[in-house]
Amino acid sequence: MSAPAPSTLAIVDAEPLPRQEEVLTDAALAFVAELHRQFTPRRNELLARRGERRAEIARTSTLDFLPETAAVRADTSWKVAPAPAALNDRRVEITGPTDRKMTINALNSGAKVWLADFEDASAPTWENVVLGQLNLTDAYERRIDFTDPKSGKSYALKSADELATVVMRPRGWHLEERHLQLDGVSVPGALVDFGLYFFHNAQRLIDLGKGPYFYLPKTESHLEARLWNDVFVFAQDYVGIPQGTVRATVLIETITAAYEMEEILYELRDHAPGLNAGRWDYLFSIVKNFRDGGSKFVLPDRNAVTMTAPFMRAYTELLVRTCHKRGAHAIGGMAAFIPSRRDAEVNKVAFEKVKADKDREANDGFDGSWVAHPDLVPIALASFDAVLGEKPNQKDRLREDVSVAPGDLIAIDTLDASPTYDGLRNAVAVGIRYIEAWLRGLGAVAIFNLMEDAATAEISRSQIWQWINAGVVFENGEHATADLARKVAAEELAAIREEIGEETFTAGKWQQAHDLLLQVSLDQDYADFLTLPAYEQLR
Repeated sequence: MSAPAPSTLAIVDAEPLPRQEEVLTDAALAFVAELHRQFTPRRNELLARRGERRAEIARTSTLDFLPETAAVRADTSWKVAPAPAALNDRRVEITGPTDRKMTINALNSGAKVWLADFEDASAPTWENVVLGQLNLTDAYERRIDFTDPKSGKSYALKSADELATVVMRPRGWHLEERHLQLDGVSVPGALVDFGLYFFHNAQRLIDLGKGPYFYLPKTESHLEARLWNDVFVFAQDYVGIPQGTVRATVLIETITAAYEMEEILYELRDHAPGLNAGRWDYLFSIVKNFRDGGSKFVLPDRNAVTMTAPFMRAYTELLVRTCHKRGAHAIGGMAAFIPSRRDAEVNKVAFEKVKADKDREANDGFDGSWVAHPDLVPIALASFDAVLGEKPNQKDRLREDVSVAPGDLIAIDTLDASPTYDGLRNAVAVGIRYIEAWLRGLGAVAIFNLMEDAATAEISRSQIWQWINAGVVFENGEHATADLARKVAAEELAAIREEIGEETFTAGKWQQAHDLLLQVSLDQDYADFLTLPAYEQLR
């Protein structure tokens, strides 16, 4: 008797979308189902391991480089595979979601790379998940255009040689995709995003002289990088393309990953062109992991934690040294400023800060950096052009002067700044505004002239939680308490209602966002990720 055919993926509780049949083909869904069968059990084990490691940090209030992988760090013979031509010059990268207008603008932006984001800059509605895939394929086929219904302005792609190289970011390992299930079990969002994109576009991208390139978010250990590597090996065999065609840059945006940078590159050495320094998620991870470590781990207002803080310098300089030692690109952090169309003075001050930030990164040895808006591309480009000239990167700059001890990465108390009452108000204001937009399906949101994504909301709610649980006293004498957070949130909600008017307020999800922010900021049982309870409310 022949073996029964394997179960197929079911599309659950999802309204049909225009042209979804082009993305959700039987063959593509069979591939995603096979990824799920092969790799979800290991993913589940690694998520459980995160909890065990977090418990160990709570017990010891410290981290160290891993003794069991010392040989990998000591072995000077290994390097990552050389970068493909399309990823050799990454001096400016723009980030953003994959809606139709953003797809065109990002590709046309003049940046070398576009991080096409299915993660923190995209709320994972079924529409965003499916149509975002469609927009990328349409762009590669040059059948994408967009006319803004409000302004009537039309958008179309420039010539192929002027377009940014796409590096796609799937969701992190912790998120599920509830609309795709196998035998009643949801498929991890990471495997859905990766699987659909890879299946439809790997060969198409090779034919265009590029390849399936990825950014890997929220990685916490080299074992999680090993899992991704095994996914890539399986996927390349499945569709019949050469091993090493996939390239994946890893975001070092968790404190535990900062202690395993070399090991992460080692696990992905056939597929990893570099590492990236992700600022807000990194700070969020420090708070999450050391939230019960006492006053020495209390972060001040997020805007007071610049990249020149000693523990942030240790992190970024170690990243540059590690990458260049192994022949990999080191990509710097985000310039999130959104230019004002009404206030030239605001722009002038902000542009000067962006220039100083990008000058510092280029002079520190980074090979490129991120921006959130096309107007910032020329500023970042000038900073890196001044250092690189005609060279595509500066991987030959080994930064052997850098020496980082384990304690340097968590020396939060070396920063001469304290939490403020205005910092609390800002965390509440940004948190409510961002979550409200996210619940409406928007993941990248301009708030107070900054492009915010889910990492912003994570650091906002984490700081509220930390300040309350650490018994912080603000400069005005007020104590950080749950009651104070509720008072400030109520005042902020009332101010928003007055600012936008009753009709717009009622049509939005403001009360829901207020309640969710307070839930994840005040619950003693700290949620690992804000997006987990938020996803339950995303419809």
